[in-house]
Amino acid sequence: MNETEIKTRVIAIIKSIAPEVEEGELRADRPLRDQIDLDSMDWLNVLVAVNEKLHVDIPEADYGKLVTLDNLVAYLRAKLASRV
Repeated sequence: MNETEIKTRVIAIIKSIAPEVEEGELRADRPLRDQIDLDSMDWLNVLVAVNEKLHVDIPEADYGKLVTLDNLVAYLRAKLASRV
């Protein structure tokens, strides 16, 4: 799965939890939670959905690394690539 596919799937997951999100307004380099006003429970739901849909385990210790869309996509790309 390439970076564009990962990003598309992550945005779809985010939109399933926060349907008011406009994809075109997301800045990949800014904190996601600030941009789309996700509380901690919604953010946890995003990470759980990523795990379920992409089959990537995200340990709680890594949550702090996943601030921006770019961070999340890069993290997932590395995890998915290591499985090949």
